[in-house]
Amino acid sequence: MVSSGKTVSDAVNKGLAELGATEKDVEIVVLEQPSKGLLGLFGAKDAKVELTLRNLAPATTDPVAATNREDPIERSKSYLVDALREMGIDPSVESSTDEDGHVVFQVTGKELGALIGRRGQTLDAMQTLINVYANRLSDEHVRIVLDAERFRERRKKTLEDLSMRLANQVVRTRKEVVLEPMSSHERRIIHYKLQHHPKVKTFSKGEEPNRRIVIALKS
Repeated sequence: MVSSGKTVSDAVNKGLAELGATEKDVEIVVLEQPSKGLLGLFGAKDAKVELTLRNLAPATTDPVAATNREDPIERSKSYLVDALREMGIDPSVESSTDEDGHVVFQVTGKELGALIGRRGQTLDAMQTLINVYANRLSDEHVRIVLDAERFRERRKKTLEDLSMRLANQVVRTRKEVVLEPMSSHERRIIHYKLQHHPKVKTFSKGEEPNRRIVIALKS
């Protein structure tokens, strides 16, 4: 994942917090050093770093162990439960398969706000961690969607309603609207919702993790 901050240290610490990891768990690459800009005011840039989780489960070369290896999905579910308990959450995790063939881990329990985080950011970070772990164990690529109390379904509805409300605002005021930075998944929800709108168009601008959607009138 890519993280940014006022200093390299801030960017690293922010990324580690989102991943729920420590420095020993990740490889860190500094993508951009911070810059104060002209007179310390104009053109200032934050530091930007890339954090990659290290191998969490080294592959075994023992053919007997490989034959008896547990299912990667079940092991990933156990790993998730252990991680959540470390966060002070006593979870119940049910697994299923969605219409796209992705494995869905649905978490229920109390005090899940700590797992979800602001606009689902902690949930997304934990999802990344679980997918890295699962794919270290599996010979084939797996895709796990992590959800808590059906937050993603509710968030999708919120974004769809927001997109229609802002589209109507753009039509009424004839001024484009720039949304706050969102993940690529959330941007796709808005693009898809408005792709057939007769009067407005959408496009993205900026770089991750500050990429934003713009809703504007069609020319």
